[in-house]
Formats: sequence, structure tokens, C-alpha cells
Amino acid sequence: MTRILAVDDDPEIRGLLKRGLSYEGYAVDVAGDGAEALAQAREREPDLVILDIMMPGIDGIEVSKRLRQAGDVPILMLTAKGTVADRVAGLESGADDYLVKPFAFDELLARVRALLRRRQPREGEILRFSDLTLNTATREVRRGNESIELTAQEFNLLELFMRHPRQVLSRDTIFERVWRFDFGGESNIIEVYVRYLRSKLEAGGKPRLIHTVRGVGYVLKE
Repeated sequence: MTRILAVDDDPEIRGLLKRGLSYEGYAVDVAGDGAEALAQAREREPDLVILDIMMPGIDGIEVSKRLRQAGDVPILMLTAKGTVADRVAGLESGADDYLVKPFAFDELLARVRALLRRRQPREGEILRFSDLTLNTATREVRRGNESIELTAQEFNLLELFMRHPRQVLSRDTIFERVWRFDFGGESNIIEVYVRYLRSKLEAGGKPRLIHTVRGVGYVLKE
């Protein structure tokens, strides 16, 4: 049975999530603060975490960072903080999706299902471009003979580029395919992650593969 950890300091929301998700057939654990959430995640190894941001003690941003350092469990931020800056902070901490309170339970359920589908194992492909290889099943990336360690979101961004080599990808397209958000021109999260990728792919003076097309987006090319 798929196990979900729902973390919120509001007992009413915890109750709603536990009842609703249990009714849909999920095994649901709940936690009321960040410390309890991290302890339960270590103990029970959830398949997905629904995480509030504003909590006493360890807040949701810090919990998300620690969960991401420990593995690639999908994280859905569920919070009253809905500004662009708040959403960017949540995603940069490692979250995969973001839902603002008050929310419709049907929408939350759709997002949960979408995140779980993305995590399901699929038949692997080996994507190649220049001296770069990416294994979609094992999530291994190599440049030449060197292995490159990427975070889950860095991997997703690189996979998008490698599925569309030499094609200019607009910022809107990247948001939609990787983050599934429309931030318009208000966020620099793509620039941040491209910079992360470049620093890893270009280590040791290797030639640049991800290029900026000013005013448009980015392209993977020699």
C-alpha cells in the first residue's frame, strides 16, 4: 500500500488529510511539527510527503531540505504562503509541487496521483548527447568516464534538455515540464538550476553544453 506522510500543525487539516487519503486507499501517517515529520520519515519511509511550511520549531522549508538530502521522496508543499517568493523558496528547498490553502481536496488528490505516477519505475532509456549520458531508470549521469551526482530536480531538468537536443526551450516550457508552475517573468529558479547544472557538467574545464538564448530560454548544443 502506498504510504503518505501528512505534516501540518493544524489538527483539523491533519484529520482531513488522514480521512480523505485513507478513504482513497492510501496508508496515511501524520505529524504535527518538523521534528516529528523527520523522525517518522526515517522510521516509515513514506512514498510521498505532504508538507506545511509554517510550523513551530523546524519549519517546512528545512524539513524539505533534509528530506531531499536523504532521498528523492516526492514532496507536495501545502501552505497558506502563496506569493511567488514563497513558492520559489519551497521549490528550491526540494519540493516537487506546491498547493496553496485553502485548497480543494480533489485538486490535492490529483497532484498526489501525478507525483506518484512520476515516481513509478519505467523501462529505462539511455539518452546521449556529445560525451554526456543519462540513464532514466537508474538516474545515473556521466560525462565521459566521470559520474555526476545530481539532485532530483537537476536530473529532471537535464533529462528535458537531453530529450530536446539543439532545440531552444523557452522558460515557460521549462516551468511547465519540470516544475509544472507558471511563474511568468517573476522567478529566477530556472537560472539558479541551470547554474547548478553547469557547475557540475563543466567541472574540470569541460566545454559548455547548456547555452543561454537571451530573451528566449536555453538550448543543449555543442
